Amino acid sequence: MTALPRVAGPYSSVVRAGDFLVCSGQLGAVDGVLADGLSAQVRQAVANVASVLGTEGATLDDVVKTTVFMVDIVDFDAMNDAYLEAFGDRRPARTAVAVRALPLGAVVEIEAWAFLPSS
Repeated sequence: MTALPRVAGPYSSVVRAGDFLVCSGQLGAVDGVLADGLSAQVRQAVANVASVLGTEGATLDDVVKTTVFMVDIVDFDAMNDAYLEAFGDRRPARTAVAVRALPLGAVVEIEAWAFLPSS
């Protein structure tokens, strides 16, 4: 089993709200060490989202909405390429915004909402 990403503050990695799972923003890091470069950070952030959702029985196929935070909007096209590689043909609704800074000096952070009806 893949180790879950470390939580960097006083919050939960994932919370169920009715039939939705809300996944806190994930950096492209493993054990607090950032992947090298934007594309690698996007791929790792999506992998971290998948790991967190997996604790609740969800997969990336259940993701209906993401928000991508980037420190430089100039990276939008490169982020899109890596995001497409990570999500494949399954494309949830998405918002992408530029922010001044992210934890650990990351260049990207991804949060996700998944729809997983409770049984």
